[in-house]
Amino acid sequence: QVHLVESGGGFVQAGGSLRLSCANSGRTFSGYTVGWFRQAPGKERDFVAAIYTSGGNTHYSDSVKGRFTISRDKVAETVYLQMNSLKPEDTAVYYCAAGAGIVAASDYIHWGQGTQVTVSS
Repeated sequence: QVHLVESGGGFVQAGGSLRLSCANSGRTFSGYTVGWFRQAPGKERDFVAAIYTSGGNTHYSDSVKGRFTISRDKVAETVYLQMNSLKPEDTAVYYCAAGAGIVAASDYIHWGQGTQVTVSS
């Protein structure tokens, strides 16, 4: 079973940067899509970015395109989310997930526990 653990969240001022990590300690996630989602209090869980672990193809939501970069280390079985030019509206719990989809959370079957990102204005 794939077992995902996120890290790297924290507090940052607007305009700052953070790098989130999603490490897999279980069965290989090669062949899966690994996505990042975020959920702010009282809101839906929204798609942020995804990467196909084998080919490296990436996909981003419009709200983060040009500011966030998703990448993967195949050997370390880790996916990263580099977040630059952070805005207060990026504040949320960020989750990584592995599955067969891209944008829809329902297409992902393995989820991490989440990491909090807070951006102050």
